[in-house]
Amino acid sequence: MNFSPKRQQGLTLISIAFILGLIAFFVLLILKIAPIYIDHSKVVNALAALEKTTDIQAKSEQEARTILDKRFTMNYVYDVTQDDIKVTKRGNYLKVEIEYETVVKIFGNLSVLAEFYDFIEVGQE
Repeated sequence: MNFSPKRQQGLTLISIAFILGLIAFFVLLILKIAPIYIDHSKVVNALAALEKTTDIQAKSEQEARTILDKRFTMNYVYDVTQDDIKVTKRGNYLKVEIEYETVVKIFGNLSVLAEFYDFIEVGQE
């Protein structure tokens, strides 16, 4: 058998369709999953801003929740609810924990679940 370069024709229609399908699937995943992590970066930034707030140790639990809620509203973060935020206040010590999960439907019965846990600690216990 003689395999010359003249006989090689390239990809078949089925292989091109398969490759394009794979590319489309991964683009769909990126377009669905990227906003989850963009929103999570907004949550992390809100916690960092809360940590840098002057005299945050002296504020009450409700004031810390209000500051976070305003930042979430301003940055259009809707995945975090007040039930997901745990504020611990003891004297001059403040700990804010945010634990939440996000479920995004990809297509059909395929979904993506992302779980996040972030916290800050300010002051001396």
